[in-house]
Amino acid sequence: MNSSLDARLIVAISSRALFNFEEENGVFESQAHGAYQALQRQRLEVPAAPGVAFPLVRKLLAFNALQPLVEVVILSRNDPVSGLRVFRSAKHYGLPIERGVFTRGRSPWRYLRSIRPHLFLSAHDADVRSALAAGVPAARVLPESAPASAEHPNEVRIAFDGDAVLFSDEAERVYRSSGLGAFQAHEHARASQPLPDGPFKPFLQALHRLQQIPQTEGRIRTALVTARCAPAHERAIRTLMEWNVDIDEALFLGGLPKGDFLKEFQPDLFFDDQTGHIENAAAHVPAGHVAAGVANEAG
Repeated sequence: MNSSLDARLIVAISSRALFNFEEENGVFESQAHGAYQALQRQRLEVPAAPGVAFPLVRKLLAFNALQPLVEVVILSRNDPVSGLRVFRSAKHYGLPIERGVFTRGRSPWRYLRSIRPHLFLSAHDADVRSALAAGVPAARVLPESAPASAEHPNEVRIAFDGDAVLFSDEAERVYRSSGLGAFQAHEHARASQPLPDGPFKPFLQALHRLQQIPQTEGRIRTALVTARCAPAHERAIRTLMEWNVDIDEALFLGGLPKGDFLKEFQPDLFFDDQTGHIENAAAHVPAGHVAAGVANEAG
């Protein structure tokens, strides 16, 4: 075991995002204290079924075939004994996951400061919001999402919304306060000015670095899937150019529902800040809600 995580792409993930613990979670939410732990102990030798983020994790860990490039750390509200089942399930599926934090019902997000991941995935909204507030790219995965396609077993495929995900919500605020015309004029006038960073820029950059390693070239495919359209498309592309980050596909949909387009791209996970887009997408692909920006402010 390497004692340092430096230079790796690091993913922190909750046990419920990695494995399908929905039946067990139902027991946790509906029955007396201790029933959940008892059920998990009864099932210690029963591998949990794959969860919504399982295909993404499995593909990312495959990058370690020749050298350690990716680290996955379990960050879970499970109790330590229930954590045994998590590790045993990972071993059953051949996932080389060695590190985990189990906090028995308490929020584990504070340990992100020590892990410093490029991505945190959880099914718990409060933990995701806390992580985002601390500057960690984080998303609440929807366990009810459609499963990832099996058509690209050797290629990580990830789709991102633009505003409030890859980029800041600067332009989204203009749209919400003044309408589409003002938004288009705002972006056209600033086409040459890079957008401020959004919460998922560090994750995209980490993927780009991994993509540039010769032995892994071509095994990651990314897409920008945005409600923007011309002329607002230019600022988004120029921002990625300023970051020196390549993206493989860009879909400027001008407000069209994203689900059908995502079904064609077949991502292992799609990230968006707006619940309407996420719910539409989740019918077709695995989806994660990024609770950032004006769309997720109270009031």
